[in-house]
Order: sequence, then structure tokens, then C-alpha cells
Amino acid sequence: MTQSSSALQSLQPGDPAPDFMLSMVQADRTVSLSDYRSKTGLFLGLFSGLYCPFCRRSIAQMAAYVDQLKPLGIETLGVVATELENARLYYRFRPMRLPLAVDPALTTHRSYGVPKVEVTPEFLQATQEVRINPSGELPSPLPIMDASQELNKIDGFQPTAADQRDAEQQFPLLKGQFLIDRDGVIRWANIECAREGLPGLGKFPTIEELLPAAQLAASA
Repeated sequence: MTQSSSALQSLQPGDPAPDFMLSMVQADRTVSLSDYRSKTGLFLGLFSGLYCPFCRRSIAQMAAYVDQLKPLGIETLGVVATELENARLYYRFRPMRLPLAVDPALTTHRSYGVPKVEVTPEFLQATQEVRINPSGELPSPLPIMDASQELNKIDGFQPTAADQRDAEQQFPLLKGQFLIDRDGVIRWANIECAREGLPGLGKFPTIEELLPAAQLAASA
């Protein structure tokens, strides 16, 4: 799978985490990495826009980890690549315990090196050949675009104009998760599809994968 030539190298454990300042979805304030420095660790999830059903599910899965990570001294923050009002409209009807911020310009995604795949004939062919069912909701694995459409049907998802713009501008942006210690150093990183290629699309780390890294980040 080929990354876009404009994509930065994804950050790895041991790298300093770039700061950010983003608008929060659930509160009228901004959030930055500096807010956590010297206080708590941070589990940071970078997602594409809400048009992506795999992202919506991963965000919900990440929300389920909040109470398991907090006792270790790890806060959580999801960053969604859409406009603030679009995110607020969506989550007004689907309240989410996970603190969320927005980054429609993808500034944070770029600074952490979350890649956007180059769209080539080979990539498009692979999206038809690879079958996925990351959440287990489908009767059987489907080609990537078909799986996306079926999950949107299950959700009754009706894209807004902002969602449509996000899809046109972002596809195929991957997702990334980073565990950052209280000194601002990345202790664990995961980039979607890095290990499995396209069959790993839509998969989110399990809490069992995260806990040892979270303990390390908390003790650093």
C-alpha cells in the first residue's frame, strides 16, 4: 500500500509528541497537548471525518476505554477531521463520553504523520478484492466500499454537505492512535493498516493491546 508522497513519516515511540490546539466538540473551549503535560498521560486518536463508518465505530470503541485508562493516569481525546458545527450536530443526537475535538484542516494528522494513501489503479483494484468486516456486524466480509455502504445503511447515516466535502477531500486517509506520557513523549503508536495492509482497515486496538502500553506511559 503506497502512501502519498506528501505524507510525513508516522511518529514512533520515543518521538516527542507535537503540540496542538483544537476546538472541543462538547465544550466551548480549546484543548491542547500542553493541557495534559506534567499532569496525565494521553491516549490520542486521530480519525477522518464522520462520513467514515469505520471511524464512527472506532470512536465509540475508544469511548469505552475511558474508564479503564483513567485509573492509570491516562486521559483520552479523539480528534475528528470535520467542521465543528458538523461534529456538534452529529453528537447532539449521539452523546459520546469520549472528549472530542475537531481538526478539519488535518493539521494534527499531518504533524503526527498519519498517512493518506495514494490512489492508484492498483489501490482501487485492491479495494474491490479485499474483504473486510472489522466490527463483525455484516453477515460476511465485503469489499471495502460495499462494507462502508452497508454499515451506513445499518446506521441510517445521511451525510451532510460537510460530510460529502470531507469524503471528497480526505479519502483515503488512514487513522492513528498514540499513547503519550506526561512529559509529552510518545510511548506507543498504531497506524491503521500498518501491520495487515488493507485487511486491517477499520480495526481499532483492543484494550488488551493498550493496557501494557498505557501502564508504561503512566509510569514514565
